[in-house]
Amino acid sequence: MDPRSAAHVLAQIAAYLELRGESRFKIRAYEEAARSLTKLETDDLDALDRTGELAATRGLGPATLSIVRDLIATGESRYLEQLRADTPPGLLDLLRVPGLATAKIHLLRDALDVDSVDSLEAALQDGRVAKLKGFGPKTAQKLLRGIEFFRSSGSRVLHHRGAVQARALLSMVRAHPDVSAAEVAGSVRRHGETVGDTDVVAACRTDPRVVAGSFARAPGVRAVANEGSPSPRITYVDGTRLDLHCVQERDFVVALWRATGSASHVAAVAARLHERGLTLDGDAVRDARGGAIPVADEPALYALAGLAFVPAEMREGHGEIERAAAGPIDDLITIGDIQGALHCHSTWSDGKSTIAQMADASRARGWRYIGITDHSQAAFYAGGLSRDKVLMQHAEIDGINAAATDGFRVLKGIEADILADGSIDYDDALLDHFDFVVGSIHSRFAMDERAMTDRVLRALDDPHLTVLGHPTGRLLLSRDAYPIDMQAVLEKAAERGVAVEINADPHRLDLDWRLVPQARALGATFEIGPDAHSTTSLDNMGFGVGIARKGGIERGEVLNARSADEVIAFARRRR
Repeated sequence: MDPRSAAHVLAQIAAYLELRGESRFKIRAYEEAARSLTKLETDDLDALDRTGELAATRGLGPATLSIVRDLIATGESRYLEQLRADTPPGLLDLLRVPGLATAKIHLLRDALDVDSVDSLEAALQDGRVAKLKGFGPKTAQKLLRGIEFFRSSGSRVLHHRGAVQARALLSMVRAHPDVSAAEVAGSVRRHGETVGDTDVVAACRTDPRVVAGSFARAPGVRAVANEGSPSPRITYVDGTRLDLHCVQERDFVVALWRATGSASHVAAVAARLHERGLTLDGDAVRDARGGAIPVADEPALYALAGLAFVPAEMREGHGEIERAAAGPIDDLITIGDIQGALHCHSTWSDGKSTIAQMADASRARGWRYIGITDHSQAAFYAGGLSRDKVLMQHAEIDGINAAATDGFRVLKGIEADILADGSIDYDDALLDHFDFVVGSIHSRFAMDERAMTDRVLRALDDPHLTVLGHPTGRLLLSRDAYPIDMQAVLEKAAERGVAVEINADPHRLDLDWRLVPQARALGATFEIGPDAHSTTSLDNMGFGVGIARKGGIERGEVLNARSADEVIAFARRRR
């Protein structure tokens, strides 16, 4: 049992307790325990428990420790199963409706017997919610839009949560005695921003149908589609869905490739194979006589189609076939190319870790610098820095840098609000004090497209702006991008020499990867920013690198794959 999977279980328990109206103290205990587990630098909780270190972990109390030990021993939590059994199945879905917090759910349930999204929708449509104290017509309309958004996103989860689910399911599949190899495929392997079902491909030593059947009949299964086939869709009691593809060992490579790529990607490669007299037949490639061609690995499959290898993240049918036909795709950015993080918060604003702690954690990740970008004064709700606090923070950074003996540097940055008129928060004299400036929109999202576009274009003209932060403002599964002409924005950013951020917070992953090819064509520079508010969230960098690779970004196009001196020079050449 790995810490992230256990943390997910504890977080689910906290959500159920909140829905039941349990004390805030009890709920917080489970939330804190989940956070503590995500900070552990191990993948083996069992080993940690045997040494006594698990019991000594700060944030784990007797109740939460007992649940973690239950997970280590059985892979399941009896307490979570009990909470699920005692909670109406539709109640948890209400938490996923934007604008609906727990207190309102309790009020709706007590007053109107609302216990599902469907019953909420009915109460909204017949006017009962609008008449309820604390709601009103405007709130009712907002909730109707929230339901529409919930339904459009379906049962999808954010990538980082889907990846945790996938790791747990993959471990289970690999533990089967008749499975010789297994890998995650689908949108998780493609690094999709959101994830639906988890696809796992398993190479079987025995009959794939028999192996698949054993998973379909396992404890904890709620429903099975395609039962009796080697590719069942299994739904577990917690709502997690596994699309399992059991194949013979000789078919594993092609099966994994098929289950990874989007339908359009697979069809495009199949068409290329056909042009060369080959046929994609299920999980095999056949020659003109019908004989199966051995495929040693995925690069060999692409070679049969006359293509360079296409990294898994790019297999979306979004221009990658044409790129692979033109030559190797061999210089995509990797996590190992990153030299530092340029979008990080500290306790000076709304971060949870000090500058020194953030610096030490960055150094431990092998980076050479960190850029501290606390919020500017307009973001008062996030502890935005006054002029005096900026100067005090810079004095602290000078002290940290003076004490460093290994060449590691803390850069003086700021996440400055782009105000409604397009100006950058702070005057020019203070902006001159920063090594670099990230400019972001944090307010007035309801502008029309022309006004929002003009706002950002004016900001890009400011010579102090180094990076355009989270360019579209979207929050995945909860808020759409604000209306903006991104073609005009990307053109102006490239022209003015402003880097475009790939915000790596898994709730954002913004810039949308679909916009990356047009940005690259314009000659854009990109910055991959973790938007870290703690030492652990520096790990967001990996999510951002995945999105950058998905868009086809190469190492030389990434600002923070360069040295600290090069970053500062990039910023100063505009001033």
